[in-house]
Amino acid sequence: MRKLGKVTAVVMAAALAMSMGACGGSGDSGAASTQGGASGSTDGKVYNIGICQQLEHPALDAATEGFQAALKDKLGDKVTFDVQNAQNEQANASTIANNFVANNVDLILANATTALQCSAAATTDIPILGTSVTDYATALEIDNWDGTTGRNISGTSDLAPLDEQENMLVELFPDAKNVAILYCSAEPNSKFQATNFEKYLEEDKISYKEFTASDSNDIGSVVQSATEYADVIYIPTDNTMAQNTEAINNITLPAKIPVIAGEEGICTGCGVATLSISYYDIGYKAGEMAYDVLVNGADITTMKVEYAPKVTKEYNKEICDTLGITVPADYEAIATE
Repeated sequence: MRKLGKVTAVVMAAALAMSMGACGGSGDSGAASTQGGASGSTDGKVYNIGICQQLEHPALDAATEGFQAALKDKLGDKVTFDVQNAQNEQANASTIANNFVANNVDLILANATTALQCSAAATTDIPILGTSVTDYATALEIDNWDGTTGRNISGTSDLAPLDEQENMLVELFPDAKNVAILYCSAEPNSKFQATNFEKYLEEDKISYKEFTASDSNDIGSVVQSATEYADVIYIPTDNTMAQNTEAINNITLPAKIPVIAGEEGICTGCGVATLSISYYDIGYKAGEMAYDVLVNGADITTMKVEYAPKVTKEYNKEICDTLGITVPADYEAIATE
């Protein structure tokens, strides 16, 4: 049941879209503290970076932190950040992006897909780097995706190898016959992941059914239906589900239905296992890309979208213990506070 060579096909697939946004976050617009000298000449210029983060979430927070750390490491006190948190409202994300353009920032970091889409709509001139975006081709409606946008946009993706996630499901639950795929129908990113995940289930001759919620209000009834159908539930990287893991766990855990999650935050709240990337790492990489654009003069239109350098098999010890699930030795327990 093991499959090889599928990571490349998924990773080079298209890019995601979502419908959310951000506004009214707290600004962090003071000069960054010096953490090492600049590694290139800035001719005394202080770079002003606008950061539009889609919503407060540990994964997105880590990506923002990594991005800032990379630029502080390289530019010291020659960089400032205006951090605006979007609170998951598309209209707010648009307002934030337009304000950045009006303020003539040197570069915009768009953290998550709606933030990227709103930033792209706001300017075709100011460089935009995305992070925590699954599929740039879908998000930006690009056909014939070759890894670059050909526009003032590049960035990093949070897509973990979907074939390896499906392998994980088979490894932990070899007798699973029915898999429920649970996601928010308003997030094209999630649909992209679900569609590709289903291809690998088909290869292993495992039946599946999609269960979609239009928003948080639908989650309870949708999850209940999923538990009645499935031996295992799969939840891809999905912001709506990530915000409602407690509600999901309150239904799946008593029903003794395990959840394979697309990322660590969802797994921490309601999953048994995930194939995790480091959001800090993809944020840091985006910061390095920003330095190349701002200081080294790199052409962002030809910059390839970058992916996480490594993935880690992780498990939720508490939920696994409750369900009596024993994981292989190569899984790492998710750290708990």
